[in-house]
Amino acid sequence: VQVVESGGGLVQAGGSLRLSCAASGTSFSFAKMAWFRQAPGNQRELVAVLTSGGTTNYADSVKGRFTISRGDGKNTVVLQMNSLKPEDTAVYYCKSQFLELPGMVDYWGQGTQVTVSS
Repeated sequence: VQVVESGGGLVQAGGSLRLSCAASGTSFSFAKMAWFRQAPGNQRELVAVLTSGGTTNYADSVKGRFTISRGDGKNTVVLQMNSLKPEDTAVYYCKSQFLELPGMVDYWGQGTQVTVSS
């Protein structure tokens, strides 16, 4: 399974960006897809999760500003980021989780840089 993120870039504070993630190379549907981020010197943190059943969860720091949803293609998700703040600056990673018996297997993308200027 290959996971590819796109959509990062440079934006001013208060602006918006839309990240996309596509997992390919499998005929199965994802169990969960999630966005994480990692700023320099910080640990990787969970930003948003979408389950196959449509349940979403968000980090407190992005609630009300970010929205995770299914994309147009199979095994794709989109992270809409509004009202961006300089503290949102990080490399954003997509993680896809699939059921591959006997258990779940996680696949990570290479990451996409998001920079928010003040």
